[in-house]
Amino acid sequence: MDALPPSAPSKTIEVGAGVFKDTCLALMDKVRDERVNVLITKHGSAVARLIPPDVAVPSALGFMRGTVVDQTDIVGPDFEALADI
Repeated sequence: MDALPPSAPSKTIEVGAGVFKDTCLALMDKVRDERVNVLITKHGSAVARLIPPDVAVPSALGFMRGTVVDQTDIVGPDFEALADI
């Protein structure tokens, strides 16, 4: 089997949990071959997403790097607050 180039899937298919249960293997083949996302719902609420395996998922480590706006010392003692005691 040839490796697919990593690219974002272009289409999302929404299916109910019962339909997914009945057609799971066919949907997995469709995700692999046609590079689509499948959103699985239960009573109208999303419960899972089936995506191609080579779609990049952002890492949980360092995802907020560079977002800190306050550079002050947050662990040192606050002498102004202690003076009020």
